[in-house]
Amino acid sequence: MTENRLDSLTSWHADWSGLRVAVLGLSVTGFSAADTLTELGAEVLVLSEDASEEYARLVPVIGARLDLGPLDPVPASLIDFDPDVVLASPGFAPAHPAIRWAQENEVALWGDVELAWRVRDKVTRADGTPADWVLITGTNGKTTTTQLTASLLAEGGLKAAPCGNIGVPVLDAVRDPAGFDVLVVELSSHQLWYIGQADIAGQIVPHASVCLNLADDHLIWHGSARAYRDAKAVVYRNTRVACVYNKSDAATMEMVEEADVVEGARAIGFDLGTPGPSDLGLVDGLVVDRAFLDDRRTKALELTTLDELRAAGLGAPHIVQNVLAASALARSLDVKPEAIHDALQTFRLDAHRIQVIAEHDGIRWVDDSKATNPHAAASSLRAHPGAVWVVGGDLKGVDLSELVANDGGSARAAIVIGVEREPVLDAFRRHAPHVPVFEVIAGDTGEVMDRVVELATEIVDGEGTVLLAPAAASFDQFRSYADRGERFAQAVRAWIERGSADDADGSPAAH
Repeated sequence: MTENRLDSLTSWHADWSGLRVAVLGLSVTGFSAADTLTELGAEVLVLSEDASEEYARLVPVIGARLDLGPLDPVPASLIDFDPDVVLASPGFAPAHPAIRWAQENEVALWGDVELAWRVRDKVTRADGTPADWVLITGTNGKTTTTQLTASLLAEGGLKAAPCGNIGVPVLDAVRDPAGFDVLVVELSSHQLWYIGQADIAGQIVPHASVCLNLADDHLIWHGSARAYRDAKAVVYRNTRVACVYNKSDAATMEMVEEADVVEGARAIGFDLGTPGPSDLGLVDGLVVDRAFLDDRRTKALELTTLDELRAAGLGAPHIVQNVLAASALARSLDVKPEAIHDALQTFRLDAHRIQVIAEHDGIRWVDDSKATNPHAAASSLRAHPGAVWVVGGDLKGVDLSELVANDGGSARAAIVIGVEREPVLDAFRRHAPHVPVFEVIAGDTGEVMDRVVELATEIVDGEGTVLLAPAAASFDQFRSYADRGERFAQAVRAWIERGSADDADGSPAAH
């Protein structure tokens, strides 16, 4: 297969017949890619270490071949297939033998997002053009900002689809017969790494883009902090209209300064301070836009107020930053300030994102199980000073020392969970020795959170906040961050019910 053939495959209506594509991985992303490619007429081999019964049954139905088994070392079936393209699910790290094999043999390496960009014209708008793309990444806040942006666009009269890392494959959104005006694409660093491998024909040209923040994460997958940062920076490449960046995070500003963008693209900053003439920010409790108006040197447009955001559960500082970023993206697509204001009145955060589970007997229980890295946990701690902090889990190679030193010292106490407890305990010994630390020994998942709640009520002793913000992944003890958060909530509800029962029969309430 010549490079010219791949260069020509930039439309759903191009001739894809006979293209040999090896799809690595058979989760929702892998199946979406295989389904798309077979519909296009390509010859598809799916290789995966395992698969759900449903996907394994459907692969031959859609016209693809399936090879289940180890991919390390590289299986003979992949080599014999002699693919023109290897399309990898984002879980495959650059160091994986199959990815190295593709690179060493100069086989084109795609991700599902690149394929979606190439076939984005399957369904077009009334004027015959495909949907605009808005790209969103960052160490934290991606999903919230993606949901916010889609909500703001919808209130502004645009058909918008949140997709990508948020759970809906971009290929599913591209192929949706309903069609969209805008695809709001959440991108992980893994997906961005694959986008970074794209040749010129496969490079995405987004309408607007944002990197919300940058902190060490996924270092094992990428191999280094620099590689992780470089992957995130890909989000700004080829942006046409607005490169939105976080003024309080120098790394995101540097990414914009270094980005190769379309001539005329503007850098739009946001933070919690007073905005400059090309920024969004705060003035006397007002959330304002000084970027998308003609007289931006002397005026600003009010979008909402901090009081209104607090009333909607959006008042935590890091959530306000998400609101500012989403508003900048929406304003770049001409959404009116009034529409942004109205959308923010009804928007609600997902479960497990600084979610107040209950306020009972003077104790406020907050579930931020989605705080799976130190950067996210730091935001939660700053929003809840003096909380009893539930921390720990699968650390993913990340050191919590800086988090404990900078923010952990403000905690009333710490309850350490997870299998990797010793590095967390050591961080407190070295950087916050004044904070009382309690350890929950690994055991049954239900028992873990029951013990957490029991300890927390003893520590609080009548009044305070208990904050689950683990700064770590959940897979050492739970199925997912959602499972971890739900088990925490279940344990809290059980404690409340026990207290109510004790009160009803006249015995002392449990604390």
